[in-house]
Amino acid sequence: MTQRIGGFRRKTRNKLKKNIRRKGKISLTRYFQEFKENDRVVLSAEPAVQKGMYFPRFHGLTGVVQGKKGKCYEVAIKDGGKSKKLVVHPVHLKIA
Repeated sequence: MTQRIGGFRRKTRNKLKKNIRRKGKISLTRYFQEFKENDRVVLSAEPAVQKGMYFPRFHGLTGVVQGKKGKCYEVAIKDGGKSKKLVVHPVHLKIA
């Protein structure tokens, strides 16, 4: 069998590209934002931070915060008909 070529961010040049006005330092409030259980959040990737990033297929989806795991949050989303749980750093989340 052949091995798949490429990694986690393969074919995401446009999906993970920042707007020219969003470039620069990231606000610390994005790092330290708090969410409670059952909060609805939007998955919006911060390309400058790779830690705690979800798989790019889920970019733009809305999910529900289930709990906390270290500094990250467990977010439940629907992918097709299935429910999936992602562990996401708060810098990649926005309140819905």
